[in-house]
Amino acid sequence: PPPDAVRIEEMVNYFDYDYPQPKGEDPFVVSMELADCPWNTDHQLALIGLQGLEIETKDLPPNNLVFLLDVSGSMNSPDKLPLLKSAMRLLVDNLRPEDRVSIVVYAGAAGIVLEPSADKRRILEAIKRLNAGGSTAGGAGIELAYRTAQETFIEEGNNRVILATDGDFNVGTSSDGALTRLIEEKRETGIFLTVLGFGTGNYKDSKMEKLADKGNGNYAYIDDILEARKVLVSEMGGTLVTIAKDVKVQVEFNPRQVKAYRLIGYENRMLAKEDFDDDRKDAGELGAGHTVTALYEIVPAGSDEQVPMAG
Repeated sequence: PPPDAVRIEEMVNYFDYDYPQPKGEDPFVVSMELADCPWNTDHQLALIGLQGLEIETKDLPPNNLVFLLDVSGSMNSPDKLPLLKSAMRLLVDNLRPEDRVSIVVYAGAAGIVLEPSADKRRILEAIKRLNAGGSTAGGAGIELAYRTAQETFIEEGNNRVILATDGDFNVGTSSDGALTRLIEEKRETGIFLTVLGFGTGNYKDSKMEKLADKGNGNYAYIDDILEARKVLVSEMGGTLVTIAKDVKVQVEFNPRQVKAYRLIGYENRMLAKEDFDDDRKDAGELGAGHTVTALYEIVPAGSDEQVPMAG
């Protein structure tokens, strides 16, 4: 994989952690643990974990899901559109009567393949008809998907656009800046964004992550049917339902105990100190049952180690 596609925080957060559930009306709980650092025994490793409230599938708010599917020529390989169709069937199997699904596709031009429906048979038939071919007009598709979600908006529900693509936008609104501005504008309407990445080769990982971050959403890479089941069935609440948005975590270490520290990973998610008090500043979203884990490498206060001062 290209170096920019390797993000340590994603590897750390891939695994299951046995954090306790929040109590009372708190949407999440924070757990902390300290241990020797495995790669440098003179240092320590501090773990800080957030556990979101788990919600039974039957108790989740009604879903208004608009699938925005890339059916361009670049998706015409077994690990792309065929895998995406199998993943969608898994999700449909777990839908409830109050959930509804729309399907928007884009390849050269954007169009609606399925009007909002709660009929599983109709949804599965629409999935079956999907074929790949053409060039990719990602921006036009995103506009149409958000408009569809707005027209079928459910108050107090989970209104979400689910973009599934290899990220290779090459026609239409294709610059990262234009796409992210479009998605930042749409998130103000209360519609969230989930990005599902498929395939290798021309896969645009950094663009996918950026779009999800700007759209008050989340991002997952699906490379086989087991991963599809993990993202869309086992972790459906964490993937599709946001219980806390723009979550910011500020950690301070006591200088009498800690000489120096570094956060492992999260390089492109760091906030400046002044941004913690600015509610307009976009931050991370926490899904139902979702965990977020951060690791800090710590140099203890009594250490003789020479530590370069921050500039």
